Amino acid sequence: MMIREPDTIPSGADAVVVGAGVIGAAAAMELARTGRRVVVVDKHGGAGHGSTSASSAIIRFNYSTWEGVATAWESHYCWTRWAEHLGTDRSPALAAFRRTGAVLLDAPDTRTPEVMALFECVGVPYERWDAALLRSRVPGIDAGRYWPPKPLHDEAFFSGPEGELGALFTPDAGFVDDPQLAAQNLADAAARNGARFVFHRRVAGVLRREDRVAGIRLADGTTITAPVVVNAAGPWSGALNRLADVGAEFTVGVRPLRQEVHQVTAPRSRGDRTASGRGSAGDTLGPVVADTDLGTYLRPSAGGQLLIGSTLPACDPMEWLDDPDAYNPHPTPARFDSQVTRVARRFPLLRVPNRPTGIAGVYDVADDWSPIYDRTDLPGFYVAMGTSGNQFKNAPLAGRFLATLVDRVEAGHDHDRDPLRYPGEHTGNVINLAAFSRRRVVPEGAASRTVMG
Repeated sequence: MMIREPDTIPSGADAVVVGAGVIGAAAAMELARTGRRVVVVDKHGGAGHGSTSASSAIIRFNYSTWEGVATAWESHYCWTRWAEHLGTDRSPALAAFRRTGAVLLDAPDTRTPEVMALFECVGVPYERWDAALLRSRVPGIDAGRYWPPKPLHDEAFFSGPEGELGALFTPDAGFVDDPQLAAQNLADAAARNGARFVFHRRVAGVLRREDRVAGIRLADGTTITAPVVVNAAGPWSGALNRLADVGAEFTVGVRPLRQEVHQVTAPRSRGDRTASGRGSAGDTLGPVVADTDLGTYLRPSAGGQLLIGSTLPACDPMEWLDDPDAYNPHPTPARFDSQVTRVARRFPLLRVPNRPTGIAGVYDVADDWSPIYDRTDLPGFYVAMGTSGNQFKNAPLAGRFLATLVDRVEAGHDHDRDPLRYPGEHTGNVINLAAFSRRRVVPEGAASRTVMG
């Protein structure tokens, strides 16, 4: 189904969602399912055309908190049953989850024992590999320990390894083959439930009436009245909060960060078999590999390609932005050489092309790299922000969290005093939404976390 923009912009709704990325589209679908009249507004030309389109769309479960792991594990069942989650029949027009497994290489910052303990509490299956098993299950990998990550120009970059690495393997991990299509699927499902989408429109103001939100004003002067507004604007979420004059009570800040994802041809040995040893004709995808020892991650892609990103090691400069619209969308030679050469250390058969290939996007990064799914001090104004480049996988649950918050808070529940809990439909795990509060206490050292969560 292709969403058709309304001939006229709706003048009113029960809820307005600002942002049609994967998070905003998920929230719109869940809100529409509750019977609300939902309008979604986005500055881009379609669902998932913003930062969602630059996502690596990896589905993994290693997070530093129980709630993070539980949310990812519950969400993975939604991805594996995507048509059912959307309430539609299976179709070639749906995004697909590719189960490849994920390998988390040992490094001091991976806190592997703590992650395994969380996996056991949540119910995530995993395997512990030593270096010999790692080499046998991931052909062509160098199991050397090179910690800490170093800049490419550092003389020690090409020094030999000091020992070997083991790994943590989760067989149920993988990736979604088309993140933009996944957002479109959610938007289509929302539209089937009555949601209406308005594209190519910027929000210029947030309306108030009697100390609560009353809707939004678009840049052309059009207003859409609504008693509920959800800020799912991605890297533009901070600016929308300022328009609404909210955020003074937040203990967690957010800011836009530019990131690059590069694409190269996979070395042949990675396509020999899957990490689990279960390949099939036409399906020889290797596993996702998270390598904080060298500061990169990678995942397979169609046509024998690899997508390569950074785990944001301390030795690399962060590219923070004042204006998320003013960024270079193209890969740069310096970052390309650095990230791809690091992967070539791990997989020596990988060739480093002379010209950078890939894309750049902008993440909405929270101080502790954990999202904010919450109400605000402006009644009726909710936020789904600070997704930090690691929440694509959790979009199905993010939508349900927001719908739960709106339903209960609008009915009078005090979420600040008595945080809501979400019972997982698939896993039975009960997730305390206080973990995603705008007022949460950020533990000392949490700012050292990365996109890996």
